[in-house]
Amino acid sequence: MLEEGQSMKNLGVREISRQTGFSPATVSNALNHKRGVNTATAESILRVARELGYTRQGHISNINFVMARKTGEVLDEGTFHTGVINGIAAKAQAEGIKTSFTTLELGDRASAITQASDIIHNTSSAVILLGTEMAEEDYDLFSDPETPLVVVDGTSDRIPLDAIVMSNETSSYRATRYLIEHGHREIGYIAGSYRIRNFPLRERGWRRAMREAGLSINPDFRVAVGTKVSTSYEGMLAWLRTSPKLPTAFFAENDIMAFGCMRAFSERGLAVPDDISLIGFDDLSFATIANPPLTTMHVPNQEMGEMAVQGILDVINKPSDYTRVLHIGTSLIERRSVRQL
Repeated sequence: MLEEGQSMKNLGVREISRQTGFSPATVSNALNHKRGVNTATAESILRVARELGYTRQGHISNINFVMARKTGEVLDEGTFHTGVINGIAAKAQAEGIKTSFTTLELGDRASAITQASDIIHNTSSAVILLGTEMAEEDYDLFSDPETPLVVVDGTSDRIPLDAIVMSNETSSYRATRYLIEHGHREIGYIAGSYRIRNFPLRERGWRRAMREAGLSINPDFRVAVGTKVSTSYEGMLAWLRTSPKLPTAFFAENDIMAFGCMRAFSERGLAVPDDISLIGFDDLSFATIANPPLTTMHVPNQEMGEMAVQGILDVINKPSDYTRVLHIGTSLIERRSVRQL
C-alpha cells in the first residue's frame, strides 16, 4: 500500500517494476493489456499495481516536444518544426494540457543516452518526438518508453512507435508529374548532400514519375548541394561553372535548397522560369516572397502537430496492441517558378 506521504501520481511503472522484478517494458505492456505478456506475469503485475493503488491515468497534464537535432543541417534553417510546435501548442491548450520544449543533441551520444532515458521514463509528461534528422539507430534511445510517445516526421523500422509522417514519395511523384504535364521532358533533381530519411523517398518518387512517363533519367542532371541556403547556392554555382547541359526543370528536395539554387541561377544569368523551371518541397513562408514566388508542395505542419497531440490522447484513452503510423498528404501550391513549354 502507499507509504505515508507518498502520492499515487508518484507511483509508476518503475515502482511496479522494482517490486515485481519484471522489466519496465514488461510492466508497461501488462498495464496496457498488450500482447506478448504471459497470463501469469500479467496477473502478478496487475495484482501489485492494485496493491500500490496504481490507476492508469486517462489524462495527462504536460506534453514535452523533443526536437532531436543531429547536425542542424536540415533543422536550423527550416521552419517545418515551428509549424509543428504551433499545432501542438494550440491543440494542447484546447485540451487543457501544458507544453514544454526540449532540444536533444544526438551528436553527443553519451549525453543523448542519459537525456533520452530521463525523457522516456518521466511518466509525468507525454512526449512528441521530432524525427526529421534522426537515423534508424537513434530510435534505440526511445525504445520501451514508459510514457506515451508519438514521433512526428520520422519512424523506425525496428522499434514499434506511433508516428505521423508526410507522404514523401507520393508528393515528389506528383510534383514531377506536374512538371511533365507542363511539357518538361528533361527534369533534373537537386539532392541534399546531407541525407535525412525523407530525401531518398522523395528521389524515389521523382524516379518513378520519370519512368512511368517513359522519360530517361540523365545522371548528369542529379546535382548534390548543401542543405542550407548558403551551401546549396555554393553547390549549384560550382556545378553551373562547369558549363553543363541544362535540364528544362529541376525538382528540389526542399525549399531551402531551392532558394539557394535560385540565387545561383540568377548569378549565372539564368532566369526562373524562362530559362529553367523549379519546384520545391515544404512551402516555407519565404516561398511567397522568392523571386519569382516558388511553386512547391505544401506540408500541413501545424496540422501534423495537432494530430500528434490527438495521437497522444488516443494512446492513453484508446490503448491497442499495435502501433499507428499516419501518412499525411501534401498539396501542390502553384506560383510562378514553373513554365509551360
